Amino acid sequence: MSVINKKKEIKRFIKFGIVGFTGSVIDFGVFNLFTIAFNVASIASSTVSFALAVINNFVLNRFWTYPETRQTPIYKPLVKFIIVSCLGLAIRIPLFAWLEKVLIPLAEKTIPNVLTPTIVGHNLSLAIVIGVVMLWNFFVNRFWTFKSVPA
Repeated sequence: MSVINKKKEIKRFIKFGIVGFTGSVIDFGVFNLFTIAFNVASIASSTVSFALAVINNFVLNRFWTYPETRQTPIYKPLVKFIIVSCLGLAIRIPLFAWLEKVLIPLAEKTIPNVLTPTIVGHNLSLAIVIGVVMLWNFFVNRFWTFKSVPA
């Protein structure tokens, strides 16, 4: 890979990260709204918040991170993006369930009374799985969903 192409891919990864950050804000916001305000189970809340973040991320990635794809029919990259995201969700759910079992008891021992250990444990679990799934999503989307975009 040439220096120019490497710089282009680094720039693309940074854009992907910014898009991912906006998706994370949606993910955390919806997750906490559902679990705290509406008392929805954490796995169900995580699934809904993930789906809304994925929609946001697809739109922003298509039009900003990979603007070259604007002229192609939307259904091809959308189907691939959904497949990648569903596989990401398959990584996320068991990892989240395991992490909250580990982190909530840890939070119960270390967190001051201002925040509940459950909220802290849930949010730490969510932060970790977002990071893991972001790496999965970037590389699979880059080299499969948006592979037609030159490096």
